[in-house]
Amino acid sequence: MTLLCASTAVVLAIVLPILALIIGAVGGIFAFHKYDSKKRGDAKQAANKMLEDAVNEVKEMRKTAAREAKEELAKERSAQEKELREKQAGLSRSEQRIIQREENLDKKEQMLDKKSDDLDAQREKLAQKHAEVDKLKAELQSANDRILEEIQHVASMTKEEAKAQLIDAIRDEAKHDAAKMVRDIDAEAKEEADKRAQKIVALAVQRCAVDHSSEITVSTVALPNDEMKGRIIGREGRNIRALETATGCDLIIDDTPEAVVLSCFDPIRREVARIALEKLISDGRIHPGRIEDLVEKAQKEVDVKVKEAGENAMYETGVFGLHPELAKILGRLRFRTSYGQNVLRHSIEASHLAGIMAAELGANVPLCKRAALLHDIGKALDHELDGTHVSIGVDVAKKYKESKEVVHCIAAHHNDVEPETIEAVIVQCADAISGARPGARRESLDNYVKRLEKLEEIANSFNGVEKSFAVQAGREIRIIVKPEVVDDVQAMYMSKEIAKQIEQDMQYPGQIKVNVIRETRAVEYAK
Repeated sequence: MTLLCASTAVVLAIVLPILALIIGAVGGIFAFHKYDSKKRGDAKQAANKMLEDAVNEVKEMRKTAAREAKEELAKERSAQEKELREKQAGLSRSEQRIIQREENLDKKEQMLDKKSDDLDAQREKLAQKHAEVDKLKAELQSANDRILEEIQHVASMTKEEAKAQLIDAIRDEAKHDAAKMVRDIDAEAKEEADKRAQKIVALAVQRCAVDHSSEITVSTVALPNDEMKGRIIGREGRNIRALETATGCDLIIDDTPEAVVLSCFDPIRREVARIALEKLISDGRIHPGRIEDLVEKAQKEVDVKVKEAGENAMYETGVFGLHPELAKILGRLRFRTSYGQNVLRHSIEASHLAGIMAAELGANVPLCKRAALLHDIGKALDHELDGTHVSIGVDVAKKYKESKEVVHCIAAHHNDVEPETIEAVIVQCADAISGARPGARRESLDNYVKRLEKLEEIANSFNGVEKSFAVQAGREIRIIVKPEVVDDVQAMYMSKEIAKQIEQDMQYPGQIKVNVIRETRAVEYAK
């Protein structure tokens, strides 16, 4: 029994762990299966979420691509429309130029018809003069026959002696008649030449007159507010120093409201400074680095303007084949003035005038137009090189291989050398006409200020004048008199006396209005 119990205990001791191990293994397998199922479910859910996110992302990418495609299509369409507008504008300008050329051809045809009529009239005059000469020859022959008959009848001379005496008499009479005829023809030719020259000059001036601009050495730049002045100056003046150093212009900031002044003798540098300052004000970021960048951009912009101005001048005058660098130098004249007249417009006008006069006189039209367009080319460089604008222009023309005739016209347009060709004389005349015609140039600033000061000085010299002001560019003088000294009658008399004094002591264009003002003011204060 004891043995049986012991055997049973041993069996139980062996079986129970095995059963526990089996039960644990079965539980572990069930737990692992449950954990694996949960993990598979989580993985499937994560995969579904990733798939959904990918689908959403693809949809968003499709929307973004569609939107970008629409924007790109709109930009392309806008660019094409802009290009189309530019082409249409170019076609319109070309059409306008063709119409202008047709009008010019019509005018030239009319001029040729008129010249043909003039030539026909001159031929008729020559035919009449030939008839007169033939008539004189017939009269001389008749007189010769009469004299010969009389000599043979009354004189006891041989035929040879009579013939010699007759020849001497005829020679003297013919010399006298010929001298008289030459004098009459010379006087008639001079009168006709004067009339024709006046006609040619008047025609050229009427066809080519243009406006003029003021001569300045400063440019004014408007500011959005006075606070901008402080930003332009910068901390301890670093911004204004950087701008002046980069451009070579003086920046004047004073009490003038919402404005600064750029001062420089070189108009190109002044224009670069003006554009750069306007860009800085518009941009709002003002510091030395930004100033240098915008000055460089402004320089490139001005270079483009200069090149375009030179090309436009060539196209407007019909002068082609200039060296590209010479065309750029010509374009610099757009920013140059002389006595208030823009030098580039003056050169273009002189080119037109020279071409018209050359056509009328039968001279070389292309040469005259080319030389007149380049006659003041030296003024574009006279701030940089030593010498007169004539000598600089001659050197520049030689440098860029202009012909000897063009160089001679440039050298002779101010009589630095004697004109040797008709083209040089025509260029000289065109330059003088363009500069001297009414409205082309204005009086210098010094003369203008002196004239206004003289006007006020004359008004202030009269007794009873309290103060006077010259206004409207000197076309009116306003005089305020003391009412206790000058009455109404004396005020009228004073205006006449001042006007008379101005006429005697001053030289001025047009007329000056003398306005004498007399007023009495009664002032009292309510307390």
